[in-house]
Amino acid sequence: MLLRLNTADGRPLHEQVAGAIRRAIADGECGPGDRLPSARDLSLALGVNTNTVLRGLRALRDEGVLEFRRGRGVTVAAGADRRSALLDRVRELVAEAAQSGYSRSDLIEMIRGMP
Repeated sequence: MLLRLNTADGRPLHEQVAGAIRRAIADGECGPGDRLPSARDLSLALGVNTNTVLRGLRALRDEGVLEFRRGRGVTVAAGADRRSALLDRVRELVAEAAQSGYSRSDLIEMIRGMP
């Protein structure tokens, strides 16, 4: 799995780490059940602190994209490829709504109003 961070990106590094892993999953570089490299190996490859990588991994775990298993490390969750792609589309929608002057709660109300 080849991950890169964009140094010109203004987002926090842990969000960039999570985004890079999401893209790798969405692009099929790793799939459900695949084991990720250790946080230490990822931090060395990306040139960031191990705690930054762990924070990104925890965010993906909380989203249901990754699973943490004692003794087995971090693996890609079942259905993560679909979930990861959907989460990216939701993020784009939230960003587009914000640019158009809509809040998240406005967006939620729009979705609730869908038939």
